[in-house]
Amino acid sequence: MNLIQVIKALADETRMRILNILKDGELCVCEMETVLNISQSNASRHLTKLTNAKIVDYYKVNKYVYYKINKATIREFSFIDVIIRKHAVNLEQCKKDLQRLKKYKESGLNCDDLRKGKACFNNNCMD
Repeated sequence: MNLIQVIKALADETRMRILNILKDGELCVCEMETVLNISQSNASRHLTKLTNAKIVDYYKVNKYVYYKINKATIREFSFIDVIIRKHAVNLEQCKKDLQRLKKYKESGLNCDDLRKGKACFNNNCMD
């Protein structure tokens, strides 16, 4: 693992936002897009950087790709956990993201609902 690569991966607001919502569990890409209100291409670009730095892992279930924080990397570079849990959560945008994540989880919607356009989240109903 390259320390410089890890630090570079952390040096972006969108990637910090992604790690902030992944800190307590895995999410599908479509859920991240919805919660963070970002495009699929934007999410993919940032997730690729985080994956290449081995900060996140992913796995596929049918047509969905789920991401989670790589615990081995967190053990090796414990400062990542401190940054996410003690500092990122205090950023205003990260606070909003956590509120949107909570609303999404409480909604009972899933990836299939998001893909079919059933979620009012696509119409900014989460704000």
